Amino acid sequence: MRIVVTGKTGQLVRSLQERAAASDAQIIALGRPELDLGTADADLGLIEAAQPDLIVSAAAYTAVDKAEDEPDAAFAINTEGPRALAALAGRLAVPLIQISTDYVFDGSKPTPWVETDKPGPIGVYGASKLAGEEAVLAASPDNIVIRVGWVYSPFGGNFAKTMLRLAGDRDTLRVVADQVGGPSSALDLADGVLTVARNVLAAPERRELRGVFHMGAGGEGSWADFAEEIFGWLEQQTGRRVGVERITTDQYPTRARRPANSRLESTKLAEVHGFRMPPWRASVAPVLQRLVDTDFQHLKASRAS
Repeated sequence: MRIVVTGKTGQLVRSLQERAAASDAQIIALGRPELDLGTADADLGLIEAAQPDLIVSAAAYTAVDKAEDEPDAAFAINTEGPRALAALAGRLAVPLIQISTDYVFDGSKPTPWVETDKPGPIGVYGASKLAGEEAVLAASPDNIVIRVGWVYSPFGGNFAKTMLRLAGDRDTLRVVADQVGGPSSALDLADGVLTVARNVLAAPERRELRGVFHMGAGGEGSWADFAEEIFGWLEQQTGRRVGVERITTDQYPTRARRPANSRLESTKLAEVHGFRMPPWRASVAPVLQRLVDTDFQHLKASRAS
């Protein structure tokens, strides 16, 4: 199973490479500078030359706040990039999996979002990702959209890494408590994406395997809950104690609005593809351990001191 994934350094790309190493999948990661989907003349011939069985569109403009001031750049990468990939996938007669986001919703629903809920993004980033979804789905009924949210991993920049970095010199952190979602390990997401890819390629006649799916971690929590889980683990492992001051979104203003409810109901994914993400708290410790072992070894000295 040869899979071309757009992007080289993203959390999901690197997680796919790691998970595929122990499976029958071969990941070919293509990204900047060789493949820049933010330009109209991106060399898509690189993808064709790789002879993929399936393409995963994972490269994205993810700077949520910056997107408000750079809408053209966000739409170029998040909409026009997937549109071009979908056209290429059609010519190659291979499926495309588009990785999307919980930000396509406005966050106003009191219960978890399901695939049939009407999107309503409240910022440029979400709008550009929704337009990318629509372009991919319109291009071919063979394509798939997978929405994810609150991604963290041992790779790249993410909330877990930020919390560990700040824990090095702060005793208390103010963290938003009125935005709710499901923190999702990119390693778990990679397992899910590989499962979907394998299912689609094994049974091309099963139309229900295509379309839109939510891939969210089990359970729910706020950013403050996530921070407390991180710091609870950190104290247990190193003795370093960091408190969390729970605040509201209004107390932490940002350039772009965030959905208050980012919970993604993933029952459809479990029923159709037989994959269910683990409970979010179960996946935090393994990622934190890797981060402390590689990037934050100085935190280990806390117990000794």
